Amino acid sequence: MVDSRVALRIHEHAAIYLTACMESLFREVLSRVLRSALVERDNGIPKITLESLEQAISNDSEMWGLLQPYQHLICGKNSSGVLSLPESLNLHRDQQRSGRGGEGPGYSQAELRTLEQSLLATRVGSIAELSDLVSRAMHLLQPLHIKNPSNGTPVHQKTNTTVHWEPEALYTLCYFMHCPQMEWENPNVEPSKVTLQTERPFLVLPPLMEWIRVAVAHTEHRRSFSVDSDDVRQAARLLLPGVDCEPRQIKAEDCFCATRKLDAASTEAKFLQDLGFRMLNCGRTDLVKQAVNLLGPDGINSMSEQGMTPLMYSCVRGDEAMVQMLLDAGADINSELLLDNRANVEGALQDGAENYTETPLQLAAAAGNFELVSLLLERGADPMIGTLCRNGISSAPMGDMNSFSLAASHGHRNVFRKLLSHTEKDKGDVLSLEEILAEGSDPGEKRLAPQANCGGTLRTGKARLRALREAMYHSAEHGHVDITIDIRSLGVPWTLHTWLESLRTCFIQNRRPLIQGLLKDFSCIKEDEYTEELITHGLPLMFQILRTSKNEVIGQQLSVIFTQCYGPFPIPKLTEIKRKQTSRLDPHFLNNKEMSDVTFLVEGKPFYAHKVLLFTASPRFKSLLQNRPAAENTCIEISHVKYNIFHLVMQYLYCGGTESLHIRNTEVMELLSAAKFFQLEALQRHCEIICTKNITTETCVDLYKHAKFLGASELTAFIEGYFLKNMVLLIELDNFKQLLYEPPPAESPASSPGICSDILHDLEKTLATRIHSIHLSTSKGSVV
Repeated sequence: MVDSRVALRIHEHAAIYLTACMESLFREVLSRVLRSALVERDNGIPKITLESLEQAISNDSEMWGLLQPYQHLICGKNSSGVLSLPESLNLHRDQQRSGRGGEGPGYSQAELRTLEQSLLATRVGSIAELSDLVSRAMHLLQPLHIKNPSNGTPVHQKTNTTVHWEPEALYTLCYFMHCPQMEWENPNVEPSKVTLQTERPFLVLPPLMEWIRVAVAHTEHRRSFSVDSDDVRQAARLLLPGVDCEPRQIKAEDCFCATRKLDAASTEAKFLQDLGFRMLNCGRTDLVKQAVNLLGPDGINSMSEQGMTPLMYSCVRGDEAMVQMLLDAGADINSELLLDNRANVEGALQDGAENYTETPLQLAAAAGNFELVSLLLERGADPMIGTLCRNGISSAPMGDMNSFSLAASHGHRNVFRKLLSHTEKDKGDVLSLEEILAEGSDPGEKRLAPQANCGGTLRTGKARLRALREAMYHSAEHGHVDITIDIRSLGVPWTLHTWLESLRTCFIQNRRPLIQGLLKDFSCIKEDEYTEELITHGLPLMFQILRTSKNEVIGQQLSVIFTQCYGPFPIPKLTEIKRKQTSRLDPHFLNNKEMSDVTFLVEGKPFYAHKVLLFTASPRFKSLLQNRPAAENTCIEISHVKYNIFHLVMQYLYCGGTESLHIRNTEVMELLSAAKFFQLEALQRHCEIICTKNITTETCVDLYKHAKFLGASELTAFIEGYFLKNMVLLIELDNFKQLLYEPPPAESPASSPGICSDILHDLEKTLATRIHSIHLSTSKGSVV
């Protein structure tokens, strides 16, 4: 509705009702598809396929038209153009029910077929034929409509009233349904040789039943008892393609059909008043005196059933001559100046009662009418009053939208500032909003809203704060970030949701200065407000900004935020892997040729070992020994591993642990690679722990690249935590910025497929896990 611009303002309840309508429609479609679907033999469950869905909808005269992407309404026919009555109007079924229950008139089968043909008629040959068809249809449909209003629009009148068709409505409907060929069937009528009327194709003509249903809906919407020609034109606008008409004009309604429910004396008075309105509308000055006598005791200031005087009707039509004539005849010019005649500035809002209505100020603020807002504020309208008022107390700040929220949600910045300046003038000695926020306590003073009509509701600074928070939320939701910033400048605190929505809007609109201001304000959000939304929406947005902006200031601000979100707790430590050694030899046999049964060749040097130890050390050693050539004295060559590193690996195996190892800082990276290659998990973890203890801002980037290349997930996660915890310092280093923003060169090992993963995506996942463990987990901070 917003995208199609159906109105200047889309009420929130319209979206709710539309959603409920669509949900009910989908449920009805599903139920009808299930009824026509084939049942599986195995479990007895209906099987729904795309073909069965399309077939069920195509054969349904009620659903097929509703689901077509056309601008006009197609009703009463299926995809093949076959007309049929809806399920709610099954004449044969209703006849059986009425026959069993003894209710209603009984029809023969021939009469039922005639009625069905009348309801499904799409063309008529004459006005007499149409009048007869409409009379039959209304005689059948009216009792059903009163008995079951859900078949059409809600019934506003009493159940004993009926809707009648005016003659002009029948002539208008005949214009759309007339078929000259049907008139030629009369032998006494000679067909014309020249016609100026183009016939509408059969496929676009709706049945008479739909004409009546839509026209009567328009009639009941204006709370009338008679269908007029405008109701038929409005129905044609909905039912026929390419047909349009002007909106219904405000005019004095004819009382021809309305008088059917009155007695003779009341009917005569009604006709006389109607005649008086008609005489004044004709524009003859010599009939004013006679018209005034017919209008009743109030004379020229008499009001119609719509509550309007002849002067109001003339003003609406823009008839200046008639307006001047009525003024000369003594019409009350002040009858339209409501505020000057002590009209309630809050409109229909009633004191001490539960009512649901909108004040004039709310409507003016939503429409953005600055002049009208100013006028209403001068007359004492209260912008704090909301839509819901119970027992004289408004619940607008915490419930429905007040004037602040309506102006903010529709982006009327000038109106919002006018409302704000008005409340600032009326504050008096009440504490300012900034003072209330600073003290965090309820102000001692209270004031009475000027000329407030909602039971004298007391307005406090905290109530105004709640109203501005609500307005801040709606402005952020609708993308009016300027209004959101204005509210924030008053000292209204951020919520995580409003901050994220404002940041998203600024990012979409590429407003870099506002992005920097919002990022700077993140520290004002309390950690208690860190919710799942921060993980699911906030982190992806901020990392996307970091990825695309590549701005130093924004990068520094985001680094501060990420470090703040990571928290002051230490990075989770890695723990040693305690594994029971399956086999162990005395260290004396390390690289001892005596009793050696396998020889490794490392950097051209032999290294003597024993199968009994290596065969159970790891799957990698087992594979090397099994794939060894059968010839005796064949050495197993080990490449990509230095001799001293291989010696440390063998020392770990022969000693049965890492206690006796003396690893230099220059050797730990190569030993980590060797442990990964030989699949020695305990030795690999020991090297990872050494790396975490020796990590610095200068070495962390190279260490991270090496860990990613090896696939050391635990060490990689630790370094990512180190990045986040120290990002404020690291963002200034060139190698870290290159890691974040620039892809690795093609010849780098990190550029291999599966290795060059998105570092920002990995940091986002690590930070999300950290936030969840600290702020959202039931055992907060347990992992650290």
